[in-house]
Amino acid sequence: MAYTLENRLVVGIASSALFDLQEADQIFREKGEKAYREYQRENQEKILSKGVAFSFVKRLLSLNEIMDGNNSLVEVVLLSRNDPDTGLRVLKSIEHYGLAITRACFLQGKSPYSYIPAFNISLFLSGNKDDVDKAIEFGYPAGHVLASNVEEYDDEDKELRIGFDFDGVLINDVPEQVYEKEGLESFQKHEKDNKDTPHDAGPLSNFVRYLTYIQEYEQKYAKEHEDYKIKLRVGLITARSAPAHERVVTTMRSWGLNITEAFFLGGIDKIHVLNVFRPHMFFDDQLKHLEKAVRSVAAVHVPFGVRNK
Repeated sequence: MAYTLENRLVVGIASSALFDLQEADQIFREKGEKAYREYQRENQEKILSKGVAFSFVKRLLSLNEIMDGNNSLVEVVLLSRNDPDTGLRVLKSIEHYGLAITRACFLQGKSPYSYIPAFNISLFLSGNKDDVDKAIEFGYPAGHVLASNVEEYDDEDKELRIGFDFDGVLINDVPEQVYEKEGLESFQKHEKDNKDTPHDAGPLSNFVRYLTYIQEYEQKYAKEHEDYKIKLRVGLITARSAPAHERVVTTMRSWGLNITEAFFLGGIDKIHVLNVFRPHMFFDDQLKHLEKAVRSVAAVHVPFGVRNK
């Protein structure tokens, strides 16, 4: 029977998010494809440095440790613009670091976004903005991994902390359209009037649904294994405040989500919470919220909705 990726959390990762490829990319831009191919071949035994998303991916894959046999909660698939030849260095680096990534897609310069549904991917991460923009345009769940110095705080604890903005990330951008057209007061009224109506899903809604399933599985496992410490923590970090918070809860309940850590900041700079929560990945649809964040946390821009027109 063929292995299936259904009913699992599948993350697609570009080599540009997983590893530091700045030097190789510079050669490609300045000297062309031939020089790039020669460079990658000459350096194929040289292990790549860790990229912004490395710690996130490593910790995400570690959640499979509580599974028996060949079962897994999480699968990570490499989606690469390289061909198999130039991509060999990436695969060797994956093996060197002991990452359990066995599935890869090499496309020789083509954007990988069209393969997102083929692999049942709930989140595609890339350092290539054009690839992410194209994925979002076609309605696929994607995020642009921003440059950061996060490895400096990649401590030895085994937790995986993931932070999300709400509007334009977990839900669609209808409330943000109201805010843009009519201002904060109208936005608050709109959300209060619709407090009992769940929001429609946004680009990363399926991703967070799978995370909730993993949380439930972890909690069950922890009850049966007293020495096991819960790894996954999911935090909601939003500029919303009362009365707009109630519809958030309504939506989470309707989706069956149990996000235990939520911060309704009412316009307070998110960096203050991020510096305490210290997520291994934080997702937001507004670049202005990420400009400070990238100084201390791994941050992903989700270029969805009216805020990114």
